[in-house]
Amino acid sequence: MTIIETPTDRNDFIRIVKHNLRERSGKSWSVKGGRGTAWGWVTICALPSQMDGYCMSEAQCEELGALLGERVHSQGTLVPSASDFRMEYVQRSAGVEVTVVGVPSWD
Repeated sequence: MTIIETPTDRNDFIRIVKHNLRERSGKSWSVKGGRGTAWGWVTICALPSQMDGYCMSEAQCEELGALLGERVHSQGTLVPSASDFRMEYVQRSAGVEVTVVGVPSWD
């Protein structure tokens, strides 16, 4: 059963998205938080053991893209730390209608 709830923090967000993607695809995906000044940002991609260096295959990009409902770069999807982006990707990972869309607050 997919989870559609507002994450309380970065680690909760990671847990929810990992669960939803595994529930829907039957496989594990890498959902990792950034470090340093990018601590709040999260990258979603294939497991490192299944990637060619730092890149996903075209098939992996297409599969993750279908799960998230968007085109995915070969190095994955980068989710900013703002709460509206996190809720958007909780909804995307659950495969439900996206009702919250993150809006960049930088120039």
